[in-house]
Amino acid sequence: MRGRASQLHALLSRALSPSLPPHRARSLAQIAGPGAPRFEAAFLWRARFFSSDAAQGGSKPQAAAAAAGASQGGGSDGQSGKSEQGDAGKSVRGGPVSWLSFLLLLITGGGIIVYYDKEKKRHIEELKNRTSAVKPGQSVGTAAIGGPFKLLNHDGKPVTDKDFLGKWTLLYFGFTHCPDICPDELQKMAAAIDKIKEKAKLDIVPVFITVDPERDTVEQVRDYVKEFHPDLIGLTGTADEIRQVARAYRVYYMKTEEEGSDYLVDHSIVMYLMNPKMEFVKFYGKNYDTDSLAEGIIKEIKGPAS
Repeated sequence: MRGRASQLHALLSRALSPSLPPHRARSLAQIAGPGAPRFEAAFLWRARFFSSDAAQGGSKPQAAAAAAGASQGGGSDGQSGKSEQGDAGKSVRGGPVSWLSFLLLLITGGGIIVYYDKEKKRHIEELKNRTSAVKPGQSVGTAAIGGPFKLLNHDGKPVTDKDFLGKWTLLYFGFTHCPDICPDELQKMAAAIDKIKEKAKLDIVPVFITVDPERDTVEQVRDYVKEFHPDLIGLTGTADEIRQVARAYRVYYMKTEEEGSDYLVDHSIVMYLMNPKMEFVKFYGKNYDTDSLAEGIIKEIKGPAS
């Protein structure tokens, strides 16, 4: 027994003495007393130290554990709370179209549609009012074609638009050097006015106005119109006078394929029917033949029943 006690004493001395710091060694001496064996004093000091640590720290591990558990639980709760908030946020904010934004979109879109519909109705109403409110003296359904002019006839005498008042007039714009279209149209015009006179006993004055004043002199126009009809009146003038009358009747013309003095003139192929007030009534294009042209003019003068 003594041998085992001495061995135990040696082991405790080696185990306890190295780990004691100087300030704790002094505390050990005070606890054990002057004559106490070293290992007993160390043992007592260790027991008191660990008991105080246990008393003070026992609650600490529990608190730490509780805190750790709380932190873990709180973390999980926080994470779950965050996930719940995130899920809630997704339903409102996170998705491509939330309920709130969808509701705002519906309200805004509905407002725009209502506003557009009101503006459209208001605009249509304004157009109706403008159409119905016709000012006195306005010509409804009549194109702004025609106007005053001053030219020379094929006899060299000055002629204005007023010289044709009181007569139904059929105007055609062309040029004497025209290879085929102008002769065809003038022949159609001559045949149509003869047919109108025969069928409806109406006198129509045929008029040819040149769009080539550089070459179509009075003499040139005189020789040209005699080839088509004895009543055909040819008119010419200066470049400015021709430009003015062409603009008034919305006639297009332009030189093409010009080679010195030899050139062609591209121009509108239209006949204009003017009433006795020299007001525009109707135009007839190249697609009309002699019969349709004559019937169309009679219909405009006498009405649909004729």
